[in-house]
Amino acid sequence: MFKQKRNKKFNYKPRFSENEEVLDDEASNKNDFKSKWRRETGHKVKIKSVLPIRTIILLLILLLLCMYVLEKNYL
Repeated sequence: MFKQKRNKKFNYKPRFSENEEVLDDEASNKNDFKSKWRRETGHKVKIKSVLPIRTIILLLILLLLCMYVLEKNYL
């Protein structure tokens, strides 16, 4: 019915930048540096388990305690 006002769109290109590829290469060099650094320093990705080690140890101790108490009472 009525024309809705639309946002303006700009196609901005820097006036004095000679090569856009140079900027892209610098960004990729930073990523390469990070990946090389991780490889060289032995950076490993941590794998999260379902239950933490402390929880598993606590459950085992409680299980052994319950087994001891039940054995003491019924034997």
